[in-house]
Amino acid sequence: MGGAVGAMLAFAIGGVAMIFIGLVYAELAAALPKAGGEHVYSLRAFGPGIAFLCTWALLLAYVTVVAFEAIALGTALDYLLPQLRGPELWSVAGVGVHAGWTAVGIAVAIAMIAVNVIGVRPAAVLQTIVTGVIVVSGLLFATGTFASGDPANLEPWFGPAATGWLTVLIMVPTIYVGFDVIPQAAEEIALPAREIGIVIVASVVLAMLFYVTMILGVGLMFPREALPGLALPTADAAGAAWGGRWAATIMILGGIAGVLTSWNAFIVGASRVLWSLASHGVAPAWLADLHPRYGTPWKAVIAVGAFACVSPLVGRTILIALINAGSFALIIAYAVVAASFLRLRRAEPSLPRPFRAGEGEWIGWTALALALALGLLYLPGSPAALAWPWEWGICLAWLAIGIALNWSQVRIRIRARN
Repeated sequence: MGGAVGAMLAFAIGGVAMIFIGLVYAELAAALPKAGGEHVYSLRAFGPGIAFLCTWALLLAYVTVVAFEAIALGTALDYLLPQLRGPELWSVAGVGVHAGWTAVGIAVAIAMIAVNVIGVRPAAVLQTIVTGVIVVSGLLFATGTFASGDPANLEPWFGPAATGWLTVLIMVPTIYVGFDVIPQAAEEIALPAREIGIVIVASVVLAMLFYVTMILGVGLMFPREALPGLALPTADAAGAAWGGRWAATIMILGGIAGVLTSWNAFIVGASRVLWSLASHGVAPAWLADLHPRYGTPWKAVIAVGAFACVSPLVGRTILIALINAGSFALIIAYAVVAASFLRLRRAEPSLPRPFRAGEGEWIGWTALALALALGLLYLPGSPAALAWPWEWGICLAWLAIGIALNWSQVRIRIRARN
């Protein structure tokens, strides 16, 4: 819909916005290296009401990624082993849900839960191994497609509609999400506070380079009209560039590694967000329980992992809806974090800041303006507005759950005081 150049433009614009937001995160994470990240910053800056809005929106973004990856794993494996798809159980919006990939998604979800209950260290080891696979597949892809691709395939540079690239841009926040997981586990990371900030910014820059490389490589290998007929264009581009199925297989392995790293990271992030809400008394107290042996918020891990166990039952129909709804929620959280940055700069100028995002407040104002500008794209009247019923339905259902949860916890606190 965006065209090759339009899609790259969307990812570049989104990447620049994320760099500014990442700088805000870097300063706050270094100054307040506490589990829960955004909840800690917004609570300190604005109090419990705004903090709950920020954290609840962030949790939706994280949970949608966790649910997304359980479905995406089956999509990637289907390319390698279609015979394991199994019989169709039912269909959702005309797309079949198959027994084999549903079982695989649920089984891996349970394994991910187990890894994260044991602790952040084994999760980090898993992350390191599969990240190596992503790097190898990325280098293979770039060297092959850049050498054998045809620049003429990039035409037309933009999609059939002038605003097609905006439909890509509204997906970008959730696709970049990940750097903000780092502050969620800040208390468990064995790095100096300043280095945590540097890692956050570096992760955004590397993500932007990686995504643009993937889009450019596919655009060089195939004309636009060929893309809808491809099962997985990135894998097909690698196979065509190197002249063998083996290259496509390596790309799929890289894709599976990408699913696992994201899945793993967002179980870490979402569980720490949920733990933070519970420990501050705005979510059920049992979610703040730590495992007696491993010291992890194990009940929160299981609660988050449950979404990944359920999502394969819905199938691929909701993949884009999850990304878009999660992106909208994420932009809300990013705007509140940028506002918290500005508030704390003024209210607590003497707060130690091992990583400082420039002098003055211009970076914070730029991050806030970019987040608000991106947020407008999701609203009715925009050519890239969220769609009904799936995308708005997810957002509104999550809002209703949050209001009910917050109200119930308020009533519990009132009864406890009385």
